[in-house]
Amino acid sequence: DTLEQMRIKYLGRKGEINRLFKELAKLSIEEKRIFGNELNKLKRILSERIEKIRAEMGSGPRPRYEPLLPGRTTHIGHQHPLSRVFKEITTFFEHHGFALKTGPEIEYDWYNFEALNIPKHHPARDMFSSLYIRKDLMLRSHTSPIQIRVMEKQRPPIKIICPGRCYRYDPFDASHSPVFHQVEALYVDKGVSFGELKWLLKEFVRYIFGPKTRYELRPSYFPFTEPSGELAISCPVCGGDGCTVCGNSGWLEMLGCGMVHPQVLKNVKISPQKYTGYALGMGVERVAMIKYVIDDIRILYNNDLRFLEQF
Repeated sequence: DTLEQMRIKYLGRKGEINRLFKELAKLSIEEKRIFGNELNKLKRILSERIEKIRAEMGSGPRPRYEPLLPGRTTHIGHQHPLSRVFKEITTFFEHHGFALKTGPEIEYDWYNFEALNIPKHHPARDMFSSLYIRKDLMLRSHTSPIQIRVMEKQRPPIKIICPGRCYRYDPFDASHSPVFHQVEALYVDKGVSFGELKWLLKEFVRYIFGPKTRYELRPSYFPFTEPSGELAISCPVCGGDGCTVCGNSGWLEMLGCGMVHPQVLKNVKISPQKYTGYALGMGVERVAMIKYVIDDIRILYNNDLRFLEQF
């Protein structure tokens, strides 16, 4: 430090005081006595002053930082867009009385297909592109098996959401991923109607995409619901006027839904004459891509900070 540098400069072996002592050889005996005493006095005064200052500063080493300097700016992390959307979806359903349930990612064929009214050799199996471990065991291709497991163990009323990771034998391209996330909802009780499902979907669209977003229900087909429908919302880019994002249609498909098929209720020993229910399911990546106008699903997995720092 500065104090040590000063000690070396004046009191060190090659310091100024020792240099002056060497110069005494050129003086007379009387001058040596006078100047020698003065140099010793100077050396003693400097030593005492340095030791006093050192004692006032403390006996330990000085810190390597200056406390009065401004600190370094820390990097603030950002929540991943998938995590944000996942939280928004689960929060909405929990506020509407749905309980969160989870299940195994390695699933039996019975829970993944047969109990959901998709028997062996049913053509609907083709659209799932399932990854089998053995003949009757697979990586689940949707989170619907959680619904079957819950309905087997619990009697109505049943009101649950089933979030989780799913797997399909799909290419990793702009619109597909072999690993993705789903959130499904199920409500089974006496007198549950399609009108309740329609109201819930309306509230969901307003909560996730804003009150100005329009929606429409279109007829569709799923083996585990009857009747079945697909929910489409007005394009967030063009507002429904038509653009390249929505294929000039003004609409974007978001999720599938419908009334639980009576055969599915029979498979879990729930009477379809006594109980009815609705179910819906959506891909979290799909909702995030629509909400944040993302045109390539791979961006969500690239860990590019330039993208993630926008959220």
